[in-house]
Amino acid sequence: MNPTILVVCGTRPDAIKMAPVILELRKHADLGTRIVASGQHREMLRQVLHAFNLTEDRNFDVMKERQSLAYLTSSILTALDQLLEEERPDLVLAQGDTTTTFVAGLAAFYREIPFGHVEAGLRTDTIYSPFPEEFNRRAASQVTRLHFAPTHAAAQNLLADRVSAESVFVTGNTSIDAILEVTRRLGPSEPFAPGRMLLVTTHRRENWGEPQRRICRALMRVLDAVPDTHVVLPMHPNEAVRRTLRDELGGSDRVFLIEPQDYPSFARLMLASHLILTDSGGIQEEAPSLGKPVLVLRDETERPEGVAEGNAILVGTDKERIFTEAKRLLSDENPLPLAEVRDRKARNPYGDGKAAQRIVSHVRRFLGLEAEELPPFSHP
Repeated sequence: MNPTILVVCGTRPDAIKMAPVILELRKHADLGTRIVASGQHREMLRQVLHAFNLTEDRNFDVMKERQSLAYLTSSILTALDQLLEEERPDLVLAQGDTTTTFVAGLAAFYREIPFGHVEAGLRTDTIYSPFPEEFNRRAASQVTRLHFAPTHAAAQNLLADRVSAESVFVTGNTSIDAILEVTRRLGPSEPFAPGRMLLVTTHRRENWGEPQRRICRALMRVLDAVPDTHVVLPMHPNEAVRRTLRDELGGSDRVFLIEPQDYPSFARLMLASHLILTDSGGIQEEAPSLGKPVLVLRDETERPEGVAEGNAILVGTDKERIFTEAKRLLSDENPLPLAEVRDRKARNPYGDGKAAQRIVSHVRRFLGLEAEELPPFSHP
């Protein structure tokens, strides 16, 4: 019987980053691959899978209004444990730092099934930032058999945690595989308004409330100071987030508060943007491949490579810092101090578009199957 791999996804970023892996796995007839959605996100996850012509085999559909972390954890664990008992896969794969990923690792551990962690080894200095993601990825590492680190820095974090070097593989980040594949198929987008677009996303739990208000007020100052700009902001479905955004930005005719975009549509917005402001980890990774500079709306990032390269600037949620850096990047005297970002597209510090191939090669070898020898990802 062929080995079976259970790929577990819970959120939109999970689906984006696992889609290239699933597509690569399905190229191999001697592997059985099944997609399980926890339902931590519902329509947002399904939209991404459909963009890659994928459909989940099982969906636990646990999402409910105002869901707590305790509810999510217990609901996903119960449903996934039952499925693992029924199907007994040879390997469970999940990615990143979502509650779904933490629970997938835990459930696999309880059933003594090997767990592979895609995007392993990202770390910040405190377990509360980002919350709860930093805990999730640290905890997942404790039960992981195959650590697929996106960068050498991430691999070093794992080794510092005393993870066995033989279980750590530097692959690049699958988000780069995904964005390169999707943008190859895109046509031009219709502009929302004349001038330069600032694409903004802000949704992280630690930015809810007052930090998000500071971000909004900084954006309004930027619009006042730089007349040829406008903001496009896809709003997260969370009602608390949407309420703040509408209260602070809803009165401006140069701010376009839009509904969440499917993955190809959001990729088109990134291509059309002049500058991106975000608290998303995935966008920090994708933007260099599109030649877009980023202001990171967080106090610390587990993706320091982009900051070190000059692709990104860490500005947090300080109103003055956001305004100062955005205005500097948009100034007439020096139109784009990070313009060299556009010339770095071929050497994104996060990946080269071959991460999924490397991951599947290591999976095959782990399962005792013939595998192509691929060199680890190395940022030039």
